[in-house]
This record gives sequence, structure tokens and C-alpha cells, in this order.
Amino acid sequence: MGHAYAPYSNFPVGAAALVDDGRIVSGCNVENASYGLGLCAECGLVSALHASGGGRLVALACVGGDAQPLMPCGRCRQLLWEQGGAQLLLKTGRGIVPMSEVLPDAFGPNDLLAAANRDNRAEGGRSDGRD
Repeated sequence: MGHAYAPYSNFPVGAAALVDDGRIVSGCNVENASYGLGLCAECGLVSALHASGGGRLVALACVGGDAQPLMPCGRCRQLLWEQGGAQLLLKTGRGIVPMSEVLPDAFGPNDLLAAANRDNRAEGGRSDGRD
């Protein structure tokens, strides 16, 4: 969080996570004068995860400037789901909870696969590459 760039909101955020291979990855929020271009700490964390070799997130904590736990925003919950799945543990203000509780009925890669399979069946299993 000490590296957060938050000159507009003065609300620094830091995130750190345990990866399935034992590494710790971290990220911080980065604001921009064009407010919609700001990046959440969790986005930086996921970028650091992949820049350092990938893997699956096991546990994550996100905190504000007062070091109190923060709940990831909706966009970040979706981002984290894909990197850690239902079992990813999050430190929250009410304790440690699994991602399945934070983002029930999440959309994920399996939903895309299921949709592709439905489309393939609807087209009669055509495999000639035509759209």
C-alpha cells in the first residue's frame, strides 16, 4: 500500500495474496486524472501474479490506509474469481470467507465452455469452421 498512487481520492489501497506455490504477490491502487482509468489494487495484484509466473490465488487480503480490511469491488471480485475460484479465501471485516460466499453464482470459464457446447449442439455439431 505504500506504493499506492491516490492523489485524487487520498484513499490508498493495498492487496496481498498467497499463491498456490507459496509466493506472495501484491498490488496497489493507481489513480488517474481521468477517473475511469484508475486501477484497483486487486488489478495490480493479478498483473503481478502473471508477471511472476502465474498460478492460483489461495488467500487474499485487501486493506485501506488504516490497515482495515476492504471488500473488493464487483469488478475485482470477478477478476479474483478467475484467478482463485470458489475456494479463494478473503479476509473481510467479518472474518475470512471463501470467494463462493463473496461472489455467489459467479460467471467463469466454465460458463463460456457450456455456452460454446450449447451453440455447437444447436448447429448440429458442425465442424467445418463456418460461422
